[in-house]
Amino acid sequence: MDRARQQQALTLLPICLAFALSLTAVSSSYWCEGARKVTKPLCLDQLHGKNCIHFRRPNSSYGTKDESQVVLYIWEIGDDKFIQRRLHVGLWESCEENLNSTGERCRSFRSVVPTEEQGVLWLCIGAEVLVVFLILTSAILLGSRMSCHSCGFNWLKVDASIAILMVFAGLLGMVSHMMYTTIFQITVNLGPEDWRPQTWDYGWSYCLAWGSFALCMAVSVTVMSRYTTAHLECSERQRVQKSQQHPQYGFPKPETSQSVWETGAAPSPAGHAFLNVPGKVSMC
Repeated sequence: MDRARQQQALTLLPICLAFALSLTAVSSSYWCEGARKVTKPLCLDQLHGKNCIHFRRPNSSYGTKDESQVVLYIWEIGDDKFIQRRLHVGLWESCEENLNSTGERCRSFRSVVPTEEQGVLWLCIGAEVLVVFLILTSAILLGSRMSCHSCGFNWLKVDASIAILMVFAGLLGMVSHMMYTTIFQITVNLGPEDWRPQTWDYGWSYCLAWGSFALCMAVSVTVMSRYTTAHLECSERQRVQKSQQHPQYGFPKPETSQSVWETGAAPSPAGHAFLNVPGKVSMC
């Protein structure tokens, strides 16, 4: 019993870890990270600023302080006049850093996804939420399995249910991760111009989601193996108990005389009578 509880505790640990990884991945916005080129803002803070040349309009006086009459020219050319604006995207929102101030500017990821792909996005989000629910259900079932002191075939069915839930959560998570990757790539090609990243890569939330998938599959294989072994042992124990309760009765074997095994033939009563006749020669 102690060994079984240790095995269940070692199984509950990766289930809880898979739940934490999946929940963190769903709630975060770092599934994909990228950057896009934007033009540097004009130097409007002060005259004769860095990388800016200031000219006044011909109709403006020399000593005027009206900055609305100042024409600004940026002398940087090529890639020097662009900067990289980083962004990160999740299931729910897309956040982009601000250039003029600290912080980020976030908007719904659904607003940048093409209209024909929004249904697939909602299907992907629903699948990810269902994965979290399935893992949580498996953790609750295994926790109730550990808290109960009695053991029997019914609890073996609980182990089988946990294995099925975990393998279903893993496969559903794998499909939803691939769906999100496809949606993001389509959005990069067909999304709005003010959002499309020139370079992008997968973020840490995406890695957490695949880590949860790996843990789900490992737990399902472990629990199913333990269920198969316990089910075979239980079946063998029941078969032995039935054979002990219903013994097989057979007919007793006939006992043979000891003289038969010594002489090799059974003695005949007539032979004894012939031997006892006086005057006759014995034939034995």
